Amino acid sequence: MSQLEEVLAFQIRAANLPAPEREVRAIPSRRFRWDFAWGKWLVEVQGGTWTQGRTAHSTGAGIARDARKNNLAVRAGYKILYFTSDMIKSGEALKTIQEALSGEDIGKE
Repeated sequence: MSQLEEVLAFQIRAANLPAPEREVRAIPSRRFRWDFAWGKWLVEVQGGTWTQGRTAHSTGAGIARDARKNNLAVRAGYKILYFTSDMIKSGEALKTIQEALSGEDIGKE
């Protein structure tokens, strides 16, 4: 688990949200894992979005793998939230998770 995932996990605990499952294999027939899950909500942390060089999520092969992974999850009825380091550090990720878990309407400001 990455340091960024641990920051988000800390924020989730501090906000007294239900504890998520970690490193979830939502599609049993595949080896794909998502960072956090609450029922049908899956969360993927996209680390390294501003780093120089290539990370697992920024190569052509990585992007294609993530697309297949997430398409399978959507087809299985999951809802996926993606967060960058900036979104986690600013608190935007936590707010989005809180809204998703509470069932708040999309687009309310």
